[in-house]
Amino acid sequence: MTENISRFGLDELPRAHGEVLCQGRIRVSPEDFRVDEILGFELSGQGEHAFLHIRKTGENTDYVAQRIAKLAGVKPMDVGYAGLKDRHAVTTQWFSVGLPGKPDPDWGALESESIAVLSHTRHDRKLKRGALQGNRFRLVVRELSGPIDNLEARCAAIRSTGVPNYFGPQRFGHGGRNLQEALRLFADPRRRIDRNKRSLYLSAARSYLFNRILALRVGNGSWNRALEGDAFMFTGSNSFFKADAADEDIERRIAALAIHPSGTLWGTGEPAISGAALEMEREALAQYGEFCEGLERCGLERARRALRLPVPDLEFTPIGADACELAFSLPSGAYATTVLRELIEFDAQSLPDA
Repeated sequence: MTENISRFGLDELPRAHGEVLCQGRIRVSPEDFRVDEILGFELSGQGEHAFLHIRKTGENTDYVAQRIAKLAGVKPMDVGYAGLKDRHAVTTQWFSVGLPGKPDPDWGALESESIAVLSHTRHDRKLKRGALQGNRFRLVVRELSGPIDNLEARCAAIRSTGVPNYFGPQRFGHGGRNLQEALRLFADPRRRIDRNKRSLYLSAARSYLFNRILALRVGNGSWNRALEGDAFMFTGSNSFFKADAADEDIERRIAALAIHPSGTLWGTGEPAISGAALEMEREALAQYGEFCEGLERCGLERARRALRLPVPDLEFTPIGADACELAFSLPSGAYATTVLRELIEFDAQSLPDA
């Protein structure tokens, strides 16, 4: 199994839009990688939780959360955020801090060369992990070489058909360490382990299996079309429905990027698919029984994830002769690297940390 999971990164996963012809460098400086959270809900302006909109440069999310907790005089667990944001970037994100019956401190004391408080208000609930509509990315690619016309045409194709919704290599840890730790956990499920680390390792194992399913369907061209027995997910929703056979309406909605074939996030329970779709998943996971059985023993329930990631607002802007800017929005849980890899070859060492 160790030999098998050495193939965990994006490099060996098939691309949907063919071989990339352009090369470049990303994240030459933090300013070249900008990420802005899309919160997706209105803040009430009142309640026990202060919400801070922070812009940070060269700082990780946990560090900022610790600064907020210290200034507010609360425990770190009282500070909430929707997700981790990479250190080597310019990012804006929301934080919440529980202050029942207490006034706001001087949030300006958080400000530094690397941290800016853009706004603050109140709300009635803590900001929880995953409570985010998505992120807006603006990425500069430098030292760009290759046929730029091809890159512009590739962007148009992606706007029209989307990209495979792979989990990024960040999910698996440096050198696939999270997958190795998952195997250790499966070998001894009673081993005492930090709750957050346990969740991280189990998520990595699930994500790896999903990537294997998606890779097979990209390879045979079925990642963005209906198979017999498929389950389809709606754009912007975790809901899905099963269709034993594709009809004209299903095909029309797939072509319009309104629904997408889905793959299993492994766990206990009966499969939501049947027929050709189920047989294909069994083929993809035939050699990964250790992961499947381990996830079931750990009590995870099956869920589903769309095989396709729409990127309808992808923008391509040349910057001089050897650089460009790529801008696009992605829903929560999607990875910018899955879009980039369909466009350019880039140094894997420059991938985001989180």
